[in-house]
Amino acid sequence: MPFTLHLRSRLPTALRSLILQKKPNIRNTSSMAGELRPASLVVLPRSLAPAFKRFCQANTGPLPLLGQSEPEKWMLPAQGAVSETRMDRPQFWKYEFGACTGSLASLERYSEQLKDMVAFLLGCSFSLEEALEKAGLPRRDPAGHSQVAAYKTTVPCVTHAGFCCPLVVTMRPIPKDKLERLVRACCSLGGEQGQPVHIGDPELLGIKELSKPAYGDAVVCSPGEVPVFWPSPLTSLGALSSCETPLAFASIPGCTVMTDLKDTKAAAGCLTPERIPEVHHISQDPLHYSIASVSASQKIRELESVIGIDPGNRGIGHLLCKDELLKASLSLSHARSVLITTGFPTHFNHEPPEETDGPPGAVALAAFLQALEKEVAIIVDQRAWNLHQKIVEDAVEQGVLKTPIPILTYQGGSVEAAQAFLCKDGDPQTPRFDHLVAIERAGRAADGNYYNARKMNIKHLVDPIDDLFLAAKKIPGISSTGVGDGGNELGMGKVKEAVRRHIWHGDVIACDVEADFAVIAGVSNWGGYALACALYILYSCAVHSQYLRKAVGPSRAPGDQAWTQALPSVIKEEKMLGILVQHRVRSGVSGVVGMEVDGLPFHNTHAEMIQKLVDVTRAQV
Repeated sequence: MPFTLHLRSRLPTALRSLILQKKPNIRNTSSMAGELRPASLVVLPRSLAPAFKRFCQANTGPLPLLGQSEPEKWMLPAQGAVSETRMDRPQFWKYEFGACTGSLASLERYSEQLKDMVAFLLGCSFSLEEALEKAGLPRRDPAGHSQVAAYKTTVPCVTHAGFCCPLVVTMRPIPKDKLERLVRACCSLGGEQGQPVHIGDPELLGIKELSKPAYGDAVVCSPGEVPVFWPSPLTSLGALSSCETPLAFASIPGCTVMTDLKDTKAAAGCLTPERIPEVHHISQDPLHYSIASVSASQKIRELESVIGIDPGNRGIGHLLCKDELLKASLSLSHARSVLITTGFPTHFNHEPPEETDGPPGAVALAAFLQALEKEVAIIVDQRAWNLHQKIVEDAVEQGVLKTPIPILTYQGGSVEAAQAFLCKDGDPQTPRFDHLVAIERAGRAADGNYYNARKMNIKHLVDPIDDLFLAAKKIPGISSTGVGDGGNELGMGKVKEAVRRHIWHGDVIACDVEADFAVIAGVSNWGGYALACALYILYSCAVHSQYLRKAVGPSRAPGDQAWTQALPSVIKEEKMLGILVQHRVRSGVSGVVGMEVDGLPFHNTHAEMIQKLVDVTRAQV
């Protein structure tokens, strides 16, 4: 009869018997499920124990700490406490000064050294096989002999006192139409420890070849399947190497202790809307899916509905596409560097010809991206560079922006020039930006011209920034979002057929250049505000936050973040519009130099919209 050991109340005794005896206490459990849960073992000198404990606490995703022994309290097992069946196969790896120097069936010969060492039990998070079964998915290793493939990533764990290493992940291919079912099953069974840290292209984790795992047996992704990755306690092996202690031990991958000790943070069972995940496809090249909770997704959908009203009766309801705001904000949350463009010179008989719709939304989004510590720049027409430079300076002076935003221009006019602008040294493998956003930016029509809503050609006032969006389509790793309220804005090529059918002069003015995501709003500024609010919701979402940080590092409470102060507000947006008025920027519909946008007064109309967006964003679920 196989022997399993319960390790709740007698941890020191149990670990002593596990480590010193050549018994089947440590078992290959990579495919086992049941009430007992597997754990891996790490044994370190007493002097390193406090630092390793804090290292685990800082990286609970891959290193859920279940318990530890106490030095000098090792006890020999009572007679008959363990099975007499012997198992001489290797169960431990030995580490000396950071290098793995051999494998051992037991540590009996190191009994003296163990008196001054501490053993840690690390949870193996949850049973993936159990989750697969719950989701109705077949196992790839029906015989149960295969160890799940594990890979070293380039994602760094949070370092502590000499312990530093990259995250190690396990991988299973999952049919793309079963992704959400599997992810929900994993979270219901394993809580936070069961949530994947990445779904999609392995190179986004720094994994070059799935056929060459660091540990275990490779599994090939079949057509229609997506690689899904979970944090692995094998991360601890890299930590052992990094500390370079003279002597340490770890259980061999696949050899785990069966224990009923549980990680108190890995709460499983019935999930609340704040913990139930939704899976969304946000990029095809590279393939990338993101995760957010049901409650966060619903709040962002409410924002999309709020900004979708049509105060100008333009017929924008025909342009609306479900979940574009959600997908755009998910994509932006993963971006490191964002380029925003704005500027619609509709008043071609005035100086400046710009309108008050666009710059406020662009600055509001930029301010929030700044607070998230992302790189952000704004690109405008060269003739309008001085205007926008002054707008940014005034915004910083009045507290709308915390720090200045670089103002760029582009006049290239060729595919090569666009690629050179978007990429470091023109190399498409190293893009300078992850995401392009256009907010009320004049968009190129099918005939190559640019038109305002009255069908007047304003091409002479517009630089070919559209070329950057076209070039981005061919550069892996750059996504794009267009925000518009009439169909003639950059990015609205995604809904151009609806624009041609339903918008006045749509057959002429429809923008022909599409973005990956098309956010439709009654006023484009509202779309910029909504993107900032959606990012706040995502960064406040525990499910999405853990996915973003790949389960390494501590979780952070929204109230503790500087970015909570970066949300749009009525006061800040009133200041922003006042800055535009000072620079003689006019309302788009009326041409009035005053506190209005698209002919609608700031007070009452725009102020109420801003407050409603903030109220939805900050509302408790």
